[in-house]
Amino acid sequence: MKRKDVRVKVSKFFVFIFFLAFLGAIIKLLYVAISTDVDGKDLKVFAETRNTVKKTLYAGRGNIYDIKGEILAQNVNSYTLIAYINPKRTTDARYPKHVVDKEATAKALEEVLGIDYDFALNQLNLNGYQVQFGIKGNSIMENKKKELEALNLPGLDFIAGNQRYYKKSRAGAYIIGYAKTQDNGEIVGEMGIESYYNEILKGTDGYTEYQRDAYGYQMGDAIVKEPVSGNDIYLTLDSQIQLILEEATRVLEDENEFTWYTFSVMDAKTGAIVGSTSSPNYNPNTLEGLTNYVNPLVGYTYEPGSTMKIFSWLAAMEAGIYNGEDTFMSGSKKVADATIYDFNTRGWGTINYDTGFVYSSNVAASNLALELGSTKLREFYESLGFGSRTGIELPGEESGIIRLTYETELASASFGQGITTTPIQNLQALSILTNDGVMLKPYIVDKIVDQNGNITYQGGKKELGQKVSSDSIKKINKLMYDVVYHGLTGKSWQPENVVMSGKTGTAQIASPKGGYLTGNRNYVRSFAGVFPYDNPKYIIYASVKQIDNSNSLAKVVTKAVESIANYANITSVASELDDSKVISLKNYLSSDVNLTSEALKAQNLEPIVLGNGNYIINQYPLAKSEVLKGSKVFLLTDSNDYVMPNIKGWTTNEVLSFCNMIGLKYTFSNMGVVNEFSIPPGDKIDLTKTLNVTLDPA
Repeated sequence: MKRKDVRVKVSKFFVFIFFLAFLGAIIKLLYVAISTDVDGKDLKVFAETRNTVKKTLYAGRGNIYDIKGEILAQNVNSYTLIAYINPKRTTDARYPKHVVDKEATAKALEEVLGIDYDFALNQLNLNGYQVQFGIKGNSIMENKKKELEALNLPGLDFIAGNQRYYKKSRAGAYIIGYAKTQDNGEIVGEMGIESYYNEILKGTDGYTEYQRDAYGYQMGDAIVKEPVSGNDIYLTLDSQIQLILEEATRVLEDENEFTWYTFSVMDAKTGAIVGSTSSPNYNPNTLEGLTNYVNPLVGYTYEPGSTMKIFSWLAAMEAGIYNGEDTFMSGSKKVADATIYDFNTRGWGTINYDTGFVYSSNVAASNLALELGSTKLREFYESLGFGSRTGIELPGEESGIIRLTYETELASASFGQGITTTPIQNLQALSILTNDGVMLKPYIVDKIVDQNGNITYQGGKKELGQKVSSDSIKKINKLMYDVVYHGLTGKSWQPENVVMSGKTGTAQIASPKGGYLTGNRNYVRSFAGVFPYDNPKYIIYASVKQIDNSNSLAKVVTKAVESIANYANITSVASELDDSKVISLKNYLSSDVNLTSEALKAQNLEPIVLGNGNYIINQYPLAKSEVLKGSKVFLLTDSNDYVMPNIKGWTTNEVLSFCNMIGLKYTFSNMGVVNEFSIPPGDKIDLTKTLNVTLDPA
C-alpha cells in the first residue's frame, strides 16, 4: 500500500512564543554571568560560603588556686532544670511525659534544690508547655541532678551546659570574683580576678571548618585549629585563713546589725594578701546576695579615724618635732572656727604625748599636725600611698582623697577625719611597721602557669623604699603595744595565745547634708594590728560601719587572730619554741590508711580518719606543713561513708578543717572550743544535714 506523506502544520503564534522564551533564557544567563547580585544575593559570597561550616571550639578556662594548690574556681558540667507541664505531651498514660503530681514535685524540688515550695508550685501551675525555676533551678551540679533523677518524677528534664564552679562558695568571693556563661557558650569574667585576668584565663579559641553537600553531609576532611586552654592562676590566699575570717564574719553577722564590714590579713614580710572577707557577701555559684559590685578591699573609701594616728605620730617623729615626754592639756582645743574634742571631752588633764597616743587623743594629734604643717603631713601621707592606688591585681581600686588646705582640715586629718582611704592602702602603709620602715607593695597573685606547666608570671615581695627610720618604727610599735595592753580598751583587743600590738579607730560618718551624723551607731570602727609582737608574721586591718555593739568587732577579730596563730604555729615566739616539738608532715596521698595512722601516732600526732576507705585521697594540713606534736592530722579516705567523731574540745579551726574536707554544712555559736554539737558521735553523717556546734571561749 502506498504510504501517505503527512505534514504537521505548526502555528506561527506558537513558534513566536517559543522564540521569546528562548531569548529570555539567554538574556538571563548572560545577566547571571556578568552580575554579582541576583535576587538580593551576593553570588560571590554565596558561592564561597554556601557549602562551608565553621564552628568555634571554645578554649578551656584556666583554674584559680590558693597558695597551697587548692582549687578555688574551675569549669564543670552543669544543668538547668525544666519541667514539662502541658498534659498533651503525654501520649500514653502509662508513661507520663509531663508533671502529674505537682505538689509532690514541688516538695521534692524544695528538699533537693532548696527551691521555695510555694514558688515551685506556682511555676508548675502556670499555663504553657514548660517552665523553669529561677536561680536555684540553674547551674545544678551532677550530684543534685542524679538525686532528682532517682526520684523518677515525670515531666522533669535537664539542659546540659558548662559553667564556672567555686568550690569555697562565698569564701573570698570578692577577691576571686565570678565568671558568667554567655548565650554563645563563652565564659566571661565579670568581677575580681576572673575579670582582671579574663584574657589570660580564657585562652585562645579554635575552630573546625568543613564542606558539606546539599544534604548536609560533611565532604572530605575538616580543617581543625585546636583551642589553647587558658592559664592557671595561683593566688596568695590561704584557704584555711580565709575560712577563719569567714567564720568570724558569720559570728559578727549573727550577733549584730551593721551596714558593712571588712577584715583582711596580709603577710607581714612579703605583702601577700592571705585572707580577705567582707559583709554583705555573695555566692559566686548562684550570685545570690550580690547587691554590691565593689570589692570592699580596694573599692570602699571612708574616713579611717584614729588608726591614722599611727602615721601622723610617725610624721612628727620623722620631722624631729616629737618628744613623747612633752605634755599638753587634753580634752578640747580651738582650731580656727572649730573646736577639736577628745572622745573623753573632759580630758585626762595634762598628759604627755606618748600617753596621748595610747589614749587616742585628738587634741594631741592636732597639736602635732599644726606644728608639722599641712605640706609635710600631706607629703608624708602621700609617701605611704594614701591618695593613690596601690596597683594590686584587682579591678575597681579607688585612690581616696587627701585634702589639707585649711587649719581645721590639717587638724582633723591627723586623726583620720576629712580624708578618705581604702583598706588596701592601710595595709600597704602598715607594712612599714614590720619591715623596719620599708614599705611593701601588696599583691594577690602568687604565680600564673600555662597548660604546659611553665610559669609565665611570678609574683612576690616588692619593696617601695625606706619611708621611716628604724628608731621611729621601734617607738611606734611600742606605743601600739601599750594601746592593746596598757590602754583604755582593757583586755578587749588582747588575744589569749599570741601578743598583738595595734591601734583602734572610731570615725564619724559624713552626712550628705553636711557635717557628721549623730548617734551611737553612726561611726566607722576599725582596728589595725600586727602579730606576734616580737617578730610579726601577719598584719590585720578590720573595719565596720554602723555596728550596734562596738565591742563585737574586738571579740571576733581577736578570736580569729587566735585561730590564725594556732594554725600558723606562732603561739610562742621563735626563741621559746622547742624545735623538737615541730614536725614536718609527709605526703600521705594514696597511702594505706592504717599504716599512715600508725606512723602519725608514732610521731605523737592525732590522725582523724574520715570515711572507711583503704587509701588516703586528701590530707590536712598539707604535705610539708609544720605542725606541733599533739596536733590533729585529717585523713580523707576513698569512701563517702562518714561517721561522726567526738569533737568535744576541738578548736574552731579543727572543726572547720573537718567540715570542709567532707563537705558538711555547719553553723557555729560563738568561737573557741566545742562544748556541744548536734550529730551524736558514732552516727553516720548525712551530708544534706547541718552540723550545729556550740563553742565556749577557750
